[in-house]
Amino acid sequence: MQIAYEWLFPVLWTTWCACWLIASRHVKVAVKKETAASRLLHIIPLVLAVVLLWAPMQGVPVLGRHFMRSTVQGFWIGAALTVAGLLFTAWARVVLGRNWSGIVTVKEGHELITSGPYRLVRHPIYTGLLLAFTGSAIARAEWCGVLAVALVFAALWRKLRNEERWMREQFGAAYDAYSQRVSALVPGLL
Repeated sequence: MQIAYEWLFPVLWTTWCACWLIASRHVKVAVKKETAASRLLHIIPLVLAVVLLWAPMQGVPVLGRHFMRSTVQGFWIGAALTVAGLLFTAWARVVLGRNWSGIVTVKEGHELITSGPYRLVRHPIYTGLLLAFTGSAIARAEWCGVLAVALVFAALWRKLRNEERWMREQFGAAYDAYSQRVSALVPGLL
């Protein structure tokens, strides 16, 4: 399983990153952007989460301990969740189209998208990332993965709150109505 983890997950995540980078070239011009300092407050925890999931944890024994039994079934369940999460982000990215941005922005001619995965949750890219990180953590089955998922959640929740504020300013009552109908991250829960 260790060899599969060392190869499968880097291939999944690297492929996702490459596709994401290519797709980011054709977006609308931003008319309002978050500051670099604000962006770092969610980028740094995400980078730490990546390090926790993929770096060996020999130097911090407690993080290298298993939070659940490491099994072949658990590994493949984690892999399936990772793939499902990454595909969900890709679906959201396609539906969002040229309105997408890696940072909190308001675009020129910004549109409120409520179709596709945006019918299920207001922030499907974050939902998909949380699912993918959770799957990767389950496959690794170590406490470092649990900490990584907590960091990802905290970083994305912070970013989500900023986006929500900006979307309310941009779309007013339409966004308020949308947020009353559709959960932020988990349908019917959160």
